[in-house]
Amino acid sequence: MLARAAELVAAHGIRSDRELASLVDEDRTGDPAILRLRHLFDAGGWVILESAIADLPGDLRWLFESEAVTIDQLAELHAATTATAVADLADLVRRQALRALPRFTPDIEGAVARALPQLRGSRRRLPLGRAVALAETVIAPLHAHPNVRWVETAGSIRRGQETVGDIEIVVATPSPDEALHRLTGALDVGRVLHRSPRRLYFILDGTQVGVRCADPATASATLLQMTGSYGHLDRLHARAARRGWTLSPAGLDRADGRSPLGETEADIYAALDLQWVPAEIRDGGEELRAAETGTLPALLERRAMRGDLHMHTTYSDGRDSVEAMVRACIDLGYEYVAITDHSPRSSANASLAVEALDRQADEIAALRERYPQIGILHGCEVDIMADGRLDFHDRVLQRFDIVLASLHDRAGHAPETLLRRYLSAMRHPLVSIITHPTNRLVPSRPGYELDYDQLFAAAVETGTMVEVDGGPSHLDLDGPLARRAVAAGAMLVVDSDSHRADALARQMEFAVKTARRGWVEARHVMNTRSLDEIRALVAGKRAR
Repeated sequence: MLARAAELVAAHGIRSDRELASLVDEDRTGDPAILRLRHLFDAGGWVILESAIADLPGDLRWLFESEAVTIDQLAELHAATTATAVADLADLVRRQALRALPRFTPDIEGAVARALPQLRGSRRRLPLGRAVALAETVIAPLHAHPNVRWVETAGSIRRGQETVGDIEIVVATPSPDEALHRLTGALDVGRVLHRSPRRLYFILDGTQVGVRCADPATASATLLQMTGSYGHLDRLHARAARRGWTLSPAGLDRADGRSPLGETEADIYAALDLQWVPAEIRDGGEELRAAETGTLPALLERRAMRGDLHMHTTYSDGRDSVEAMVRACIDLGYEYVAITDHSPRSSANASLAVEALDRQADEIAALRERYPQIGILHGCEVDIMADGRLDFHDRVLQRFDIVLASLHDRAGHAPETLLRRYLSAMRHPLVSIITHPTNRLVPSRPGYELDYDQLFAAAVETGTMVEVDGGPSHLDLDGPLARRAVAAGAMLVVDSDSHRADALARQMEFAVKTARRGWVEARHVMNTRSLDEIRALVAGKRAR
């Protein structure tokens, strides 16, 4: 279909529907080629072209829309290189491989290079939680195939960005046909955008998903290439080039023609005299300078988390009971858990009524007897009111083992007012944690524009912990703010803010990834420590 559409317009170098319409409307020469275009245009010929473009993987479609290439050049590129994503196009540009194609000159190659960084600027981005859920439905049948060595998400999912513009999945397998056949048999695959022996691009639940199978010997190099970011890879390629080597999805090729270097990502970085850089901090900046000097931090890992201090049950707006949440935390290997339902005047759909406190406390006491292998803290996420007071009287707050304080106000409040409310809560001796401090909603609402340096300084002064929240609508503090909090000396907690037992693990993963984007280490996070240490910190502030 794409080749047919290219044939219709190649002779006149048409780049857009406007150009075609102009050519058809304005020409009066009687040129047979233009007359043919006129007839096709009048008969709906442009629909053929639009249909062909719509059936391409998104990055190729946007490359055409950028006007960097004509339709015939795009057809040639796609047929000759099998490129399907920005990472493929960037690799071709870096290796100057495009100019080997008959319709491509250095100028056209330069136009493609200039288009790539902005190619996804207008592309719809999914929240991380939604993207991960879709990716998991694709990964599950691939994992089940006996000839699949490993499966990994790439791109912005792997880097833990709060919104995702690409769902790309890399599969290490010696049997790509079998793996892709298993996948299409297991899923209700929608419109197929591209199918080749090692790649499948398709629409799943309205979203493009790309799956590429690589030989196990080169799959790690493919994963590196597909993970990005653009700037990070540019610097890696430049470093390889200075040694006379070429970095590609097939590996790190040496100029003397010997076997490619590096079977794993770590091997490739090592061959370039670099520490392995975790995916979450591959931003194309200082991470490579730190990797060169061996000074990258030991980022927080999921296995370091000893407990979760923020979650909700049926006592407020959670779906599951206290016991269900406790049992799920035991299954996750936690040493402790805090049950922290919302206070009465929260904006949540349901909240913890004062009358229910005794019943919840009795239930938690019984669960402590039933499950002695895990410490269960009775806590609360209390709202900070407009005047800075907390949404429970002190005599009620004193009953809790731990108190989290939050703002849930939407836009329209002065930053100075919001900061004063935070500072008032942080000075309260019963408040141990400030949760999701920016109160953003991904992707629809940006966070508060506060003086966060002042907030972090107050956290240090008052001994109040600050949260990195794994709720997919929050992911807050985000990476840069978490890094600033650590630099200020604030102690973090990394929590799930889960409202369902089956989401506890995933949302903790999101929280850890978000913290890692801020270069956060385990030593910066309070709930990598023992329950006794947490109790001591809470008691110490209450005694001030």
